[in-house]
Amino acid sequence: MKFNIKNAIGITAFLISQGVAAQFYVGVQAGVGDIQSDVKGVQASNRLGAAVKAGYIYSITDHIGIGTGLEFSQYRQQVSLSQASKTLSNFEIDPSGSAFVYNLTADNYKENQTLRTLQIPLFLQYKTTINKGIDFNFRAGAKYFLPVKYKIDATASSVNGTAYYPDVNLYITNLPEYGFGGQSNYSASSEYQTKGILMSSFELGFTFDMGAKNALYTAMFLENGYGSIIDQDNNKSYIGYNPNSASDRKSNGLYSTDKDAKVRPVAFGVTLGWNFK
Repeated sequence: MKFNIKNAIGITAFLISQGVAAQFYVGVQAGVGDIQSDVKGVQASNRLGAAVKAGYIYSITDHIGIGTGLEFSQYRQQVSLSQASKTLSNFEIDPSGSAFVYNLTADNYKENQTLRTLQIPLFLQYKTTINKGIDFNFRAGAKYFLPVKYKIDATASSVNGTAYYPDVNLYITNLPEYGFGGQSNYSASSEYQTKGILMSSFELGFTFDMGAKNALYTAMFLENGYGSIIDQDNNKSYIGYNPNSASDRKSNGLYSTDKDAKVRPVAFGVTLGWNFK
């Protein structure tokens, strides 16, 4: 799924040029930031999300407006295997060019994931006055969700990698200088490769006039991503194979075990903003 950033910039520039009926806003969001995945045998917890945003709403009528802006958000969660100790296998190639089955077992493996993103929203707003100085607001639209950095901090109490060469029916369990064997107190940091997707976005809330030129905005929001933010061409072991050492393995991440996995953001919570009329 592709999105033309030039079009978004063009729309933003057009709206800003129509400054006669403008309303600028700034705000913050907080709530649950869930990076959902369909990777089997994986579970997530401690899901948190937050964002800061600024934008512009151009009034088409007294009740309808169109808005855009920029948002910077962060998602944090902890991901682990559904079993405390589990062996996962995939194919690897050793330095001689021979293919083998890499069997990796990790005990108490966990990933602390931090996803930082840039979002460009485009939405319609409906508003109506329900009392003096109080407006009801409903916003619905789409966002371009661009991951900027998706960091993994991985730990495990122990890691053990072994090899099976099916062509010669050979098992290798302890040869550290060739990357096979065990390691205690594993820790490593790396990043997922990512791509941009589209999200739907909805907000339902109220504005309270705080003077002739300013208003307080409070709302509940729901956002849902479409497509997958992970960008990779092949399946990988969540802890990589190092042909030179059994104690210096790269963390590829649990979501890397399935190249076709759907990994998408879903967020809901509250918005607090300030409108400049």
